[in-house]
Amino acid sequence: MRYYFVQFIKLLFSTTLFWSGAFCLFITIRYFAIGAEEGIAITDFSFAKLLKFGLYLGGLIGLLYAIVEFVFDKFVAKNLSLSIIIFLKFLVYLVGMILFLSIIYARAEVELDLNLSNDLGWWQQNQVFWLLVGYFIICSQVFTFIKIANEKFGQGVFFNFLIGKYRKPREERRVFMFLDLKDSTKLAEQLGHYKYSKLIQSCFYDLNRVIGRYDAEIYQYVGDEAVLSWTYKRGVHQNNCIKLFYKYKEVLKKKEKWYLKQFGVIPTFKAGLHGGKLIVTEVGTVKKEIAYHGDVINTTARIQGECNKYEQSLLISESLYKTMYNLQKYDIKSIGEIPLKGKEELVKIYAVNLV
Repeated sequence: MRYYFVQFIKLLFSTTLFWSGAFCLFITIRYFAIGAEEGIAITDFSFAKLLKFGLYLGGLIGLLYAIVEFVFDKFVAKNLSLSIIIFLKFLVYLVGMILFLSIIYARAEVELDLNLSNDLGWWQQNQVFWLLVGYFIICSQVFTFIKIANEKFGQGVFFNFLIGKYRKPREERRVFMFLDLKDSTKLAEQLGHYKYSKLIQSCFYDLNRVIGRYDAEIYQYVGDEAVLSWTYKRGVHQNNCIKLFYKYKEVLKKKEKWYLKQFGVIPTFKAGLHGGKLIVTEVGTVKKEIAYHGDVINTTARIQGECNKYEQSLLISESLYKTMYNLQKYDIKSIGEIPLKGKEELVKIYAVNLV
């Protein structure tokens, strides 16, 4: 619950800031434009006073927008088609615009000593209202585009795309986790490809509920495997990379009855953790994305591949383990130096379990 509250507050802050700025921009454009509405020249009034109404409207719309987007994203979107979601959102926003502009009009009448039409149904023939609706739709598309881009590429990665940060290969230090569904082949045969696909979809949906708490980014989904990434600092901070794994296990455990009812199985995951320096760069032109190149990726995948052999759910490399602190709540057991496919040198790994 606390996580959802924090997520909502973050969304509320961004929507309020965005819509306050958007409506203040609208008023600025109208103020310095030539023309009048309903026989009233907008330049007859203080610019600062008019901006105040932009902040009022931005705050109200920002609150409504945050509530609608949060509720739909977290609780509704999974069960409805995109077209229905868009239609329902538009209806809610239209009603909200009518209600909030009625409030703003009433306040403007008092503060600016105006006689504005705000009777029942006033909005139907009001040009300013429909102009604002059109402006709202355009701004909504901008906000949605930024939101989708951040979800697609990861928080902050879209901005790096825009500024061309990874146009040329760059060296970075990162932590990676390869998270894989146990007994995936057996489950696929047992459930059939459609039901198995629904299982993977549900598992990754639950994973996405967790990653934000621990500053993780989804690098790739590969079949029944998810590849997660952190900047090195964020990954080791308060043991985020380990905490995420066990929080995800906790989420799946709480939903055991649901998974049994829906699929007849309880999904369990295994993971490998490793970190170090590697190259980050943009690749592709048609389907451009950020790619990571280097031994860190291969080593992490190989470490995860050893989980079944040693009957462990989480394995971590020694190099990453040595950079982490305050691990008292975990039982760290040395597996030893082992050969990994494709590597000449032995790699020392540890098993990590909750105490």
